[in-house]
Amino acid sequence: MIERGDMLRAWHDHLVHARRRSPHTVRAYHATARRLLEALPDGQTWASLARLEAPALRDQLASRRADGIGNVSAARELSALKAFLAFAREQAGLADAAAPRVRGPRIKKGLPRPVTPDEAVNLAATVAEDAAEEWIAARDRAVLLLLYGAGLRIAEALGLPASVLPLGETLTVTGKGGRQRVVPILPIVRAAVDDYAAKVPYLLARDKPLFRGAKGGPLAQAMIQRAVARARTVLGLPPTATPHALRHSFATHLLGAGADLRSLQELLGHASLSSTQIYTKVDAATLLDVYRSAHPRA
Repeated sequence: MIERGDMLRAWHDHLVHARRRSPHTVRAYHATARRLLEALPDGQTWASLARLEAPALRDQLASRRADGIGNVSAARELSALKAFLAFAREQAGLADAAAPRVRGPRIKKGLPRPVTPDEAVNLAATVAEDAAEEWIAARDRAVLLLLYGAGLRIAEALGLPASVLPLGETLTVTGKGGRQRVVPILPIVRAAVDDYAAKVPYLLARDKPLFRGAKGGPLAQAMIQRAVARARTVLGLPPTATPHALRHSFATHLLGAGADLRSLQELLGHASLSSTQIYTKVDAATLLDVYRSAHPRA
């Protein structure tokens, strides 16, 4: 018999080292596995988990539904459950065994909602103006300009080590799945990062995070998200104007300026072109809005 904690540690290590999942995904998938093991009788083994059938997964999803999760969260929960059971089959030497067949909820895929170039710049400026200290203002502005000016995910920006300094014309970024890509750095972005580096009161050791919290530790995503939430209220922007919306805007504006999908895929770090193709719909939606507001017969 394997202890539950040993199973969870093995699953955690697999996600981090073998699958190279993001910290957010690791936490979510680990929590899903823990909930499943807590719901099952004690004394589970990898082999018993490998033999779980569809009703057990449906019961688990029903329990989570009772907690109030929606379709998107339920779909993610099912994906995590399937991944954990696939890992159990590997551990039990039953990798070829059939996986439980459970259909996930239908999800209507919405379009990203970009902000305009002026809104992106105003958002970064307002966040900076709201900061308690000058170096924090410089920090928040630099982070947001990396999202809009280079298309970084917020986790990618906050995960940058200080060894990237001084920034050049390009930056190598490690994204989801450990995939690396090279993104161009605009002069305004480089200047913002340099300004932050000159003002931060903490030593930026090369092996430590570039962006620091108020007490010197790694900067948390929640701090940037809260700052943006306050700024968008001041500017009268919708709730969709989030840090991630700046990355959407980067993609949408490049596509509108003539960038091809393959180049955009590389710049965004998408594993497949299908993830990038949604921006063609965004651009078409933007054009339709312009048409409807400007055409006299619309």
